[in-house]
Amino acid sequence: DTVRQWLRAECTDFWLHPYQRLRERLRQFLDRSAASEVQSSSPGQGSGANRHADLIGSSPSMHHLRQMIDRYSRVNSPVLILGETGSGKELIARSIHMASPRFQGKFLALNCGAIAPQLVQSELFGHERGSFTGANARKIGIIEAANGGTLLLDEIGDLPLEAQASFLRFLQEGKITRVS
Repeated sequence: DTVRQWLRAECTDFWLHPYQRLRERLRQFLDRSAASEVQSSSPGQGSGANRHADLIGSSPSMHHLRQMIDRYSRVNSPVLILGETGSGKELIARSIHMASPRFQGKFLALNCGAIAPQLVQSELFGHERGSFTGANARKIGIIEAANGGTLLLDEIGDLPLEAQASFLRFLQEGKITRVS
């Protein structure tokens, strides 16, 4: 009786020996498995525990973090992730991206502290041809390149004040102004 209960709870299919029509039965089984995976998945790529496979741990704090990721993945607005260097901010951002409806779009990360101050505006917003020496062609910025996906701006506090003001304007108005 215990074995039957376990089989009902854990097994999705069974095959009796001899394995007649093995190839056909295997294809049916895989089709059913794929269909149930699609049905049980959330708007994003993963479903259940698989969605957070990169997040290790089962403590109450990790459980709370997974809940927050699920909550923020349903919101189409900027999310601020705070933490020390090496604490996993990019991993969290990627998890939010993968659980969101934007998971098919690009996930782009930019370390704002690693960009030369004179190139920040061009990297974020792009530039028009001829806007400065060496600008031989129009270039889209990383913000526009991430459209429909997710953009992580790491170390955003390291941006020059002028770039921070331009970025704030972009957040408020939703419009990109290329360097011209």
